[in-house]
Amino acid sequence: MTRGELGEVLGRFVNAGEHVSITVYDGSVVGDPDSPHRIDIRSPTALNYVFTAPGELGLARAYVTGHLDVHGDLYTVLSALTAVLDGLSVADKLWIMRRLGTRFLGSVPVPAEEAPSRVRRGLLGLRHSKARDSAAISQHYDVSNRFYELVLGPSMAYTCACYPEQDSTLEQAQFHKFDLVCRKLGLEPGMRLLDVGCGWGGMVAHAAEHYGVHALGVTLSREQAQWGQKEIVARGLADRAEVRHLDYRDVAESDFDAVSSIGLTEHIGARHLPAYFRSLASKLRVGGRLLNHCITRPTNTETHHTGPFIDRYVFPDGELEGVGTIISAMQDNGFEVRHSENLREHYARTLTAWCANLDANWPEAVREAGVRRARVWALYMAASRLGFERHKIELQQVLGVKVDDDTGDAAMPLRPDWGV
Repeated sequence: MTRGELGEVLGRFVNAGEHVSITVYDGSVVGDPDSPHRIDIRSPTALNYVFTAPGELGLARAYVTGHLDVHGDLYTVLSALTAVLDGLSVADKLWIMRRLGTRFLGSVPVPAEEAPSRVRRGLLGLRHSKARDSAAISQHYDVSNRFYELVLGPSMAYTCACYPEQDSTLEQAQFHKFDLVCRKLGLEPGMRLLDVGCGWGGMVAHAAEHYGVHALGVTLSREQAQWGQKEIVARGLADRAEVRHLDYRDVAESDFDAVSSIGLTEHIGARHLPAYFRSLASKLRVGGRLLNHCITRPTNTETHHTGPFIDRYVFPDGELEGVGTIISAMQDNGFEVRHSENLREHYARTLTAWCANLDANWPEAVREAGVRRARVWALYMAASRLGFERHKIELQQVLGVKVDDDTGDAAMPLRPDWGV
């Protein structure tokens, strides 16, 4: 191992060791130079990005633009960078300044793939207004349906799977997840289901095909709606299933037997949770159930804002709350909460499978979305896997029911086990 000045600085904050090495354009090498997992600092611009935006945002800018490259497994590399990802202390920043001075503090262009800051987005419309939500959803989901096919696999389910066995495949786990939601909702033939934030229609198609319900899915992504409706027709389900390009707040129908919300709550915003759950309750008949499936914080005391990388590159305006906040909002706005389940480890496994799919299909994924966008998704999924494993985030399914106010009847079995 050889270290120049830059190598010494970087080596203090990177747990390289035998698993990861770092090579720097000045000739510095940190860690085992023969490691298959390597970070290449290819230019001074990479360090400009890292030092002017310490933490995840600076690393993301350097990686997305190619000034910092990764060889080998991105997840393994990120595991060695947890001290940097978590943010440097004031003392660390001062130490770096003393060693390197201000040579890497000059401004560099922000990548074109980066969304404006929260402050600048505020000038474009109110947070979580219909127009701003539509723009945020479009940025993330209207990339390329083929790109998502390559990453997600045949299920086209962009939400946490539920693995019934240790050796279950991703497709088996996504099928099991949809089945679990159907069982928790108590779906039976002839019932009416509303799936809000339906993605490419996986839940809609599953419920219609396997439970005989009449299902309506709505999404703010035009690309998703077109793909989902075409798939429903191809599967012969058009007589009882539909996917619409529509805001859930604009659904005209009501008196549904069940509502599923799988991966939408992250886009709602903490301030809007009461209105969100009131809206969903208004769509249900008495005795109807809601299954809310979303990423949450480990506690109710943490910030709702996502980190700067997720906010600027992945989910603009996304917010994460603790499950206690979700449950309280449900309780106070039309629902009796009957069950909660944490699938945190399942999401880590789901992300592992998505990362493997992207790696296996990398050349075609780059042709579809461009190398920078593909790098954003690779970084986002690997970092998210690490977040679930380190208990920085959770995945909670919460089941609520719209109780009869006159009789108190919840139309629930005494103690369900969901049968799966």
